[in-house]
Amino acid sequence: MKTIKGPAVFLAQFVGSESPFNSLEGMCKWASDLGYKGIQIPTWESNLIDIDKAAESQTYCDDLKGKVNSYGLEITELSTHLQGQLVAVNPAYDTMFDGFAPETVKNNPKARTEWAIQTVKNAGTASGRLGLKSHATFSGALLWHTVYPWPQRPNGLVKMGFEELAKRWLPILNHFDEHDVNLCYEIHPGEDLHDGISFERFLEATANHQRANILYDPSHFVLQQLDYLSFIDFYHERIKAFHVKDAEFNPTGKQGVYGGYSAWKDRAGRFRSLGDGQVNFQSVFSKLTKYGCDLWAVMEWECCIKSSSQGAREGASFIQNHIIEAVERSFDDFAGTSIDKEQLRKILGI
Repeated sequence: MKTIKGPAVFLAQFVGSESPFNSLEGMCKWASDLGYKGIQIPTWESNLIDIDKAAESQTYCDDLKGKVNSYGLEITELSTHLQGQLVAVNPAYDTMFDGFAPETVKNNPKARTEWAIQTVKNAGTASGRLGLKSHATFSGALLWHTVYPWPQRPNGLVKMGFEELAKRWLPILNHFDEHDVNLCYEIHPGEDLHDGISFERFLEATANHQRANILYDPSHFVLQQLDYLSFIDFYHERIKAFHVKDAEFNPTGKQGVYGGYSAWKDRAGRFRSLGDGQVNFQSVFSKLTKYGCDLWAVMEWECCIKSSSQGAREGASFIQNHIIEAVERSFDDFAGTSIDKEQLRKILGI
């Protein structure tokens, strides 16, 4: 068993235009003062990291890591959630997802995909230079608009969709393998990898690539009513990153999983600050520890009710209180003795 590392915080939801949230130094001091020990860095935030320079320069990476370490923090992972999303975009979503792309590739889906693939590869190189073992991203989606199909999906559509998704990701996965970094897909509605079955389809399409792994976030399973604890039983060997995010699901006679296009605060399923939702984190941390998952516990805050400042203040202690120091010996080790076959026969009466 392994003790989960933490607490850590994903900086993406806290970045802003004012100090301390507009610079890496400011955010490091803020996180450290709140009691966090690690930060997950969103690579699309140029105030925090220049991902292209990080891919090119070991000196830049050494300086970046040293800067973070000077605040008593470690970099847990880099994140390319937005760029990973752009690796695979169905044309129905082109207009909305163009907002994540640089001006040079907007209104040009082919160029946008090529840019996204290269940017995620750069993040793999940078992760290797920084000595990181895991990376957080999204898979993107070619099939999501058919998830609840009407008209029915034609035969062969799903197979072709995952073959194309694998075709786009395999060069990236191979690149990450060269740098000894695990690519961890956040299993998330809106992505083609949104549950265990869809992840297994992707594994099959990539020949069970060893770098195709999981960022585990139980909040997304609460919202789609999936058993987030047994998910760990099935996929613990592939869980290489961990978002600690809470959620609740309270269906009514008017709405359920799909939410009726309501605003977040009015949905049956909604994200909450840690401890305010329905996720059984005691059991989550117990299972991940039991299976020896080598992880950072990274808070992701997206509550629709509580302020981000309160969520951040409370998050560090919440995670710290849930981290289990893994046992080094069994409580019943005292009963262990060498095997005495004669004694065993006597006990059994044979």
